[in-house]
Amino acid sequence: MRYVSTRGQAPVLTFEEAMLTGLARDGGLYVPETVPHMPARDIAALAGLSYEEAAFRIMRPFVGDAFTDAEFAAIIERAYAGFDHPARAPLAQLGPNHFLLELFHGPTLAFKDFAMQLIGQLFQASLERSGKRITIVGATSGDTGSAAIEAFRGLDNVDVFILFPEGRVSDVQRRQMTTPSEDNVHALALKGDFDDCQARVKDMFNDFAFRDRVGLSAVNSINWARVLAQVVYYFTSAVSLGAPHRPVRFTVPTGNFGDIFAGHIAQRMGLPIEKLVIATNQNDILHRALTGGAYETHGVTPSISPSMDIQVSSNFERALFEAYGRDGAAVAQQMDALKSQGGFTISQGALQGLRETYASGRASEDETRATIRALHATTGEVLCPHSAVGVKVAQDQPDSAAPMITLATAHAAKFPDAVEEATGLRPPLPARMADLFARSERMTGVENDLAALETLIEERRRA
Repeated sequence: MRYVSTRGQAPVLTFEEAMLTGLARDGGLYVPETVPHMPARDIAALAGLSYEEAAFRIMRPFVGDAFTDAEFAAIIERAYAGFDHPARAPLAQLGPNHFLLELFHGPTLAFKDFAMQLIGQLFQASLERSGKRITIVGATSGDTGSAAIEAFRGLDNVDVFILFPEGRVSDVQRRQMTTPSEDNVHALALKGDFDDCQARVKDMFNDFAFRDRVGLSAVNSINWARVLAQVVYYFTSAVSLGAPHRPVRFTVPTGNFGDIFAGHIAQRMGLPIEKLVIATNQNDILHRALTGGAYETHGVTPSISPSMDIQVSSNFERALFEAYGRDGAAVAQQMDALKSQGGFTISQGALQGLRETYASGRASEDETRATIRALHATTGEVLCPHSAVGVKVAQDQPDSAAPMITLATAHAAKFPDAVEEATGLRPPLPARMADLFARSERMTGVENDLAALETLIEERRRA
């Protein structure tokens, strides 16, 4: 299995090389050269398996010879051992044909744990074998950072630096990043928004001298292994509802597009997905792009669903690569226009291709609160604001015989203020996190300045 860059000018890599590299040297994102097909009989055979066994069967073709079967199976077992639900990703029914996929049963109560716990184990196995050291730098709008720190804290051959927008994550999200005491993890509160954090990370990767000097690697959803891990729960949930014998639909609250692109990979592998619905909050650049054809940044407006407060959705580049017939030069041109002009127009042919796979919708702040309130009153479900955006957009979709599965991306307790405002009830943290607000915090405030960030990282990383 080989991996190519969405911009067409970087070396072709193996799975392990692509995983450790993160961002391609031409600025693009790695995708598999070909997507393996899973026959209907093999999809049907996933029914009744444990999540770990299903994950092995689904991901194994993408890994190539990076790990033996025994090594890869053990990595998967370790990755999900810390989840507090035996199904790992259980379904709850919201209505006659609408289901909620609960992705918040991992160590940090967010869907990012599915990918980050796996990638932590993959990195550990690879680095122990090679004896190399790496420096992970990531940007987060809230959940990626805490999941990354949880996955890599205490590892001997990894230093982790996470940039998050100061004052724009929830208190729970911030404390999950700032309370770990291990000296290999560093939470950096950047003065700016998430797009600023993400831009500085990409700038570091494009500073090749710095990148090589510190052994830079990425665990943001620009890393292909992150996307791959998320493909699994599309299969397990769909099979629970009758796939491959009947199609399903998914609605995905998304900001950086990685989670929903994983659904596209599942579809390409043979899972009968009728439609993938992009759910956005008031920062609705993806909805505007899909409906109008223009991808134009308008600035970020803070919301009660802060993990979706994004204008530059990194993984949308992967979707564009497919929509433009894997024309790396065309994608590079669009990304250059985004950087220099703040946007670009999607060609009619590419837009038509995107619309064949994706639909979209948006939910306002009031609609998000109303959805939290209504679902709690009618079903007893307590939704986080991101999941509520997904449910609202799913409810607005045309009727279909195919079941709708909405991804619940975080535990309501991560956003207690928004939930309490909507329902009058303050969702408690799980018992294992009950002392989170009693723990000491450790973080560093940083300016939105590339040179200063690079200096800080070089000073603090362990030799």
